Parts: sequence; structure tokens; C-alpha cells
Amino acid sequence: MTELSTERYMWSLYEPVHAITYFAPPALQAFEEAGLRGFWRAYFAGRSAPLGAVGPAPVIAAFYGFAPSMVTRALPDVWTRITPQAALEVRRSGARRVLEDVEGLDGVEEAAALLKQAAQETECYGRVLGAANAALPWPEDPLDVLWQAATVLREHRGDGHVAALLVEGIEGCESMVWRIAVNKGRGREMAQAGRGWSDEEWDAARQRLRQRGFLDGEGGATEKAIAAYRTIEEITDQLAARPWQALGPDATERCAKLLRPIAARVFEVLPFYPNWIGLPRNPLPARDAS
Repeated sequence: MTELSTERYMWSLYEPVHAITYFAPPALQAFEEAGLRGFWRAYFAGRSAPLGAVGPAPVIAAFYGFAPSMVTRALPDVWTRITPQAALEVRRSGARRVLEDVEGLDGVEEAAALLKQAAQETECYGRVLGAANAALPWPEDPLDVLWQAATVLREHRGDGHVAALLVEGIEGCESMVWRIAVNKGRGREMAQAGRGWSDEEWDAARQRLRQRGFLDGEGGATEKAIAAYRTIEEITDQLAARPWQALGPDATERCAKLLRPIAARVFEVLPFYPNWIGLPRNPLPARDAS
């Protein structure tokens, strides 16, 4: 048994709260009712809405792991179907439809307040998506606060992960190929299709990684690749540490205790496993993971 870092453990609890926006059926239905039919229109509109009516270039940069061709199919077309402000409201209301099921749980208001307190400690420098979400007005309802805080924290952490990948010199498609190799080849079909990479782009990225010593002749991860993976995950954790350091260990542990049953309830409506965002099957009951 190895102990997870505080940052990664907290991510495992708040990421499901955020993920409902794009994967839970009631949230997706809210986007469809607003005129965005098709999963990817909802995804790109909802996630990029805090940036305004941007074209594909900023989203390709910020989302990082998506094929540029996939992003350009969605943007700016979605802004002819919905405004960013409307998309922000749809994603909030859709998430709330899902989270209304947790209202009966003890401590939801306290969990929302603690998660908001942590989210307000995120720094904006170099954090495009984290900063854009942190700049949005805070709602008053605890369920809305819970979702928005989870979203700020996950985008803040994701921005840090992108920075770590950049330092290692791993590009968008390479990051997917490399991660699948570290995972012993599991999940390629889901990851490649989910991020829109063609076979030619995937094979070219694999060749580049092989030339750098990240892959062996059969496409498996080398020790260099595995070491880089650990380093990048450690850097991602380090860059996500500030909110929890500011909150303090006691309040962070209290927040985790309150989030565990919320995350467990949310998992009941998330329709997928395995998934290409790395969520574990169930929220972890304690800060130990095998």
C-alpha cells in the first residue's frame, strides 16, 4: 500500500463532482435542451465558456491533449448555437440537476464552504483555465458553490499538469501515447478516439517518443518513460498544493471526510469505467491506494 499525496487524494474526491458536467445524463440533457446536440459540442462549449467566444487556437493550447482537427470542428461553430454566458448557465444548471441528489447528505454546505475556501487560494499565474473559472462570480446556493469550487480546483490542477508536460517536452498527442504505454497499452482505443487523433498522428507521436528513448521497439514504456511519468505526476501534485496548504491539514481532512459520501453518490450517475480522464472506479475511502 502506498499513500497518495494530499493533492492527488483530494483530486479523486472533487474531480467526480466536476465530471458530472460532461458525463452525467441529466447534465448532458441540459445542453441538448439548450440546442447543443452531440457530446462534443456540449463539452467544448461548456469547458471553454469561461474564456469567452474564443476560436480553436486558445482551446488547443489550454486543453492540450486534443487533436487540433477535433477542436476546430467544434469551435467557433458552437458559438453560433449558444453564447458563452448561456453555456455557463447551462453547465451550472445541468450540474445542479445531478447534485440535487446529494442534498440529503450531512455536511454538504460545510463541504461546499471548505472547497470554496480552497479554490479561492488558487493562484492565476500561468493557469489559463483555472484563472478563467476562478474569475467567475460565486453563486450563493451550496450545491452551485460545491460544483464551481470543484471546477476551479480541477482546472487549476490541470493547468499545472500541462506545465509539467511542457517542461518534459511532451506534446499533446505524445502525452496520450506515452500515458497509454505506461499503462501497458490499455485504453488506447478510448484515449485516441476520445481526443480525436488519427492513426497517422498516433504513429508519428509514437515514433518521436521512440527516438527519445521513451518507448522500446515494441511500443512499450521504457524505464525513462516510467520515471518521467512519476516526475510529471509529482510536479503536478506540487503545483496543486497551495490551496490545501492554505486550508491546513485539519480543515483539508475535514473537507475530504465530507466529500467522500458526496463523491460516492455522484459515482452512481457517472456512466463510464474505465475512462480517459483517469478517475478511479470508486472514490477512495482513505488516503491509501494500492
